[in-house]
Amino acid sequence: MTNSNRKGKRGELELAKWLSERGHTARRGQQYRGGGDSPDVVCDSLPLHFEVKRTERLRLHEAVEQAIADAAEGQTPVVAYRASRRPWLAILKLDDLLTLIRGNEHEPRNP
Repeated sequence: MTNSNRKGKRGELELAKWLSERGHTARRGQQYRGGGDSPDVVCDSLPLHFEVKRTERLRLHEAVEQAIADAAEGQTPVVAYRASRRPWLAILKLDDLLTLIRGNEHEPRNP
Protein backbone atom coordinates (compact mmCIF):
# COMPACT_ATOMS: atom_id res chain seq x y z
CA MET A 1 0.00 0.00 0.00
CA THR A 2 1.42 3.37 -1.00
CA ASN A 3 1.76 6.28 1.41
CA SER A 4 -1.04 8.08 -0.46
CA ASN A 5 -3.37 5.09 -0.07
CA ARG A 6 -2.57 4.84 3.64
CA LYS A 7 -3.30 8.54 4.11
CA GLY A 8 -6.60 8.13 2.23
CA LYS A 9 -7.59 5.18 4.41
CA ARG A 10 -6.72 7.13 7.57
CA GLY A 11 -8.83 10.06 6.37
CA GLU A 12 -11.80 7.80 5.66
CA LEU A 13 -11.55 6.15 9.08
CA GLU A 14 -11.17 9.56 10.72
CA LEU A 15 -14.31 10.95 9.02
CA ALA A 16 -16.30 7.81 9.86
CA LYS A 17 -15.30 8.22 13.52
CA TRP A 18 -16.13 11.96 13.44
CA LEU A 19 -19.63 11.26 12.08
CA SER A 20 -20.22 8.36 14.49
CA GLU A 21 -19.25 10.49 17.49
CA ARG A 22 -21.96 12.94 16.42
CA GLY A 23 -24.72 10.35 16.27
CA HIS A 24 -24.44 9.28 12.62
CA THR A 25 -23.09 5.73 12.54
CA ALA A 26 -20.58 5.55 9.69
CA ARG A 27 -17.97 3.20 8.27
CA ARG A 28 -15.46 3.04 5.45
CA GLY A 29 -16.88 2.04 2.07
CA GLN A 30 -15.64 -0.79 -0.12
CA GLN A 31 -12.92 1.00 -2.06
CA TYR A 32 -12.05 -1.95 -4.28
CA ARG A 33 -15.44 -1.80 -6.02
CA GLY A 34 -15.58 1.86 -7.03
CA GLY A 35 -18.69 3.68 -8.24
CA GLY A 36 -21.72 5.08 -6.47
CA ASP A 37 -22.39 1.93 -4.48
CA SER A 38 -19.11 2.25 -2.63
CA PRO A 39 -18.55 5.77 -1.33
CA ASP A 40 -15.43 6.50 0.70
CA VAL A 41 -17.58 6.64 3.84
CA VAL A 42 -21.01 5.05 4.24
CA CYS A 43 -23.47 6.79 6.57
CA ASP A 44 -27.00 5.44 6.12
CA SER A 45 -28.59 8.16 8.27
CA LEU A 46 -27.51 10.94 5.89
CA PRO A 47 -28.54 11.25 2.21
CA LEU A 48 -24.95 12.10 1.27
CA HIS A 49 -22.25 10.53 -0.88
CA PHE A 50 -18.90 11.27 0.75
CA GLU A 51 -15.76 11.71 -1.31
CA VAL A 52 -13.02 12.00 1.34
CA LYS A 53 -9.87 14.01 0.68
CA ARG A 54 -7.18 14.17 3.36
CA THR A 55 -4.48 16.24 1.71
CA GLU A 56 -2.70 19.57 1.98
CA ARG A 57 -3.63 20.70 -1.52
CA LEU A 58 -7.06 19.90 -2.85
CA ARG A 59 -7.92 19.85 -6.53
CA LEU A 60 -11.35 21.19 -5.70
CA HIS A 61 -13.27 20.92 -8.95
CA GLU A 62 -11.86 17.48 -9.75
CA ALA A 63 -12.86 16.23 -6.29
CA VAL A 64 -16.40 17.62 -6.65
CA GLU A 65 -16.72 16.13 -10.14
CA GLN A 66 -15.65 12.75 -8.77
CA ALA A 67 -18.24 12.95 -5.97
CA ILE A 68 -20.95 13.88 -8.48
CA ALA A 69 -20.00 11.04 -10.84
CA ASP A 70 -19.96 8.44 -8.04
CA ALA A 71 -23.09 9.51 -6.11
CA ALA A 72 -26.06 7.17 -6.29
CA GLU A 73 -29.49 8.53 -7.17
CA GLY A 74 -30.98 10.37 -4.22
CA GLN A 75 -27.61 11.13 -2.64
CA THR A 76 -26.10 14.58 -2.45
CA PRO A 77 -22.41 14.51 -3.47
CA VAL A 78 -20.16 16.02 -0.81
CA VAL A 79 -16.39 16.33 -0.65
CA ALA A 80 -15.25 15.97 2.96
CA TYR A 81 -11.84 17.64 3.10
CA ARG A 82 -9.29 18.13 5.82
CA ALA A 83 -5.71 19.38 5.76
CA SER A 84 -3.32 18.72 8.64
CA ARG A 85 -4.20 20.56 11.84
CA ARG A 86 -7.36 21.96 10.23
CA PRO A 87 -11.06 21.17 10.78
CA TRP A 88 -13.11 19.06 8.39
CA LEU A 89 -14.84 20.99 5.61
CA ALA A 90 -17.84 19.91 3.56
CA ILE A 91 -17.76 21.06 -0.06
CA LEU A 92 -20.83 20.78 -2.26
CA LYS A 93 -22.61 22.60 -5.05
CA LEU A 94 -24.52 25.63 -3.81
CA ASP A 95 -27.72 24.33 -5.44
CA ASP A 96 -27.34 21.10 -3.44
CA LEU A 97 -26.85 23.07 -0.22
CA LEU A 98 -30.10 24.97 -0.79
CA THR A 99 -31.92 21.71 -1.57
CA LEU A 100 -30.68 20.22 1.71
CA ILE A 101 -31.72 23.32 3.64
CA ARG A 102 -35.19 23.34 2.05
CA GLY A 103 -35.59 19.68 2.96
CA ASN A 104 -35.00 20.52 6.62
CA GLU A 105 -37.25 23.57 6.80
CA HIS A 106 -40.35 23.38 8.94
CA GLU A 107 -43.63 25.12 8.40
CA PRO A 108 -43.56 28.58 10.00
CA ARG A 109 -45.31 28.76 13.35
CA ASN A 110 -48.24 31.10 13.80
CA PRO A 111 -47.43 33.83 16.32
